[in-house]
Amino acid sequence: MADADVTGRTAGAARGVLAPLALAQFICSFAGSNMNVMINDISEDLNTTVQGVQIAITIFLLVMAALMIPGGKLTDRYGRKRCFLAGLAVYGVGALLSAVSPGLGVLILGNSILEGVGTALLIPPVYILTTLLYTEVTSRARAFGTIMALGGIGAAAGPLIGGLITSAISWRAAFVFQALVIALIIILSRRIEDPLPPDPTRPFDTLGAVLSAVGLILIVTGILAADNNIWLMLALIVLGALVLLWFFLSVRAKERAGKEPLLSTSLFRNRTSNLGLVTQNVQWLILMGTSFSVATYLQVVRGYDAIQTGVIFTAATLGLLVSSLAAARLATRHAQRTLIMTGFIVTIAGIGVLLSMVSGTPSAWAFAPGLLLIGLGIGLMLTPSVNVVQSSFPDERQGEISGLSRSVSNLGSSLGTAVAGTILVAGLTTRAYGASMITLAVLGLAGLAAAVFLPRGSGPGTGPPP
Repeated sequence: MADADVTGRTAGAARGVLAPLALAQFICSFAGSNMNVMINDISEDLNTTVQGVQIAITIFLLVMAALMIPGGKLTDRYGRKRCFLAGLAVYGVGALLSAVSPGLGVLILGNSILEGVGTALLIPPVYILTTLLYTEVTSRARAFGTIMALGGIGAAAGPLIGGLITSAISWRAAFVFQALVIALIIILSRRIEDPLPPDPTRPFDTLGAVLSAVGLILIVTGILAADNNIWLMLALIVLGALVLLWFFLSVRAKERAGKEPLLSTSLFRNRTSNLGLVTQNVQWLILMGTSFSVATYLQVVRGYDAIQTGVIFTAATLGLLVSSLAAARLATRHAQRTLIMTGFIVTIAGIGVLLSMVSGTPSAWAFAPGLLLIGLGIGLMLTPSVNVVQSSFPDERQGEISGLSRSVSNLGSSLGTAVAGTILVAGLTTRAYGASMITLAVLGLAGLAAAVFLPRGSGPGTGPPP
């Protein structure tokens, strides 16, 4: 019973609960990257362009980021398991609609909108339930390690699995695969019990939800517009910043009036959590930015097909698998700060190796060493970054911090695709590819700087206890 959770389950039963939660993170991360190897197939089949597919991918990631905070708050009102199942249902419908889409518009509706909304509903409960059900330091680190390993593998293996399915059947079959996994998760979710009862009287800040979503959408849309009109880009980014300022002022006004806002400003008074959120954002930015940049370069510039592109990403998948599965053991031996810093250093080194080897040889396998290092580095720091943030707050704040944490991570994913994709799509040349990867490396240095300022005294395990 050493690993029993708060409801008294044995370790074996706890693993049974963990399986659907980890699979949910896997399929959502998979959805964010598997389309990268379908760029040529989708654009030809739906009579669109590379930029059109990029927009669809970015909108999916952006919808997740924009709605993740409201999704986290809804779990307090309607219950974590209920929101989890509702999200799975919406996601499944979106996947099936994407599979039969006759054009880019329907694909955006199914994949970008419905799957994005479904993900925003189902992902916060994954992290809230894990935090509530696993209260002991080692078991929580192991649980988060499993979830983040599946999430990282989903993102890294998305190109390989998507490439295999696309080459063997069709890109549409990849969405059927997602729907089948969702059905499996729903079946496995019968064993999940919500440790806290829902509170139907809990207020919901509708204005705050709208303002936060609109502000994030405007900023990322502005980045996407950079290759078309620099003035439109600046206008959208400034407008988005003003809307987010309005959101902040609205939150402050509600707090002063004694009302419950969408997101309490007190969440940002925890220095450890703030730094952890920065590292999360940059990690996913690099992972998704690298995935889009390399996949687009291989298909558009070098003319590789979906399966060839996916096979090359096997190196990144292997790296993520090895380091993520070792996360629990490493968490008992090294401080979270040390693991996150080391992860950034290895990842940045991987980008450097990727650039130097690819520029010197036409061989596709020149990508393998760099992608392996990137996978190892990101897998090493995914779990400690999440653990630092989630463990910085007590149980009653998990709905808020989980929504914020996942929103920040998915914003990083959408920014990675938007920033790297905008640079790459503007030129679609080897030079543009190099500029895209160098930009990601510079942003990686910013993540490393944030990790350096994490507290030194937390030691192995997690941050402050809940």
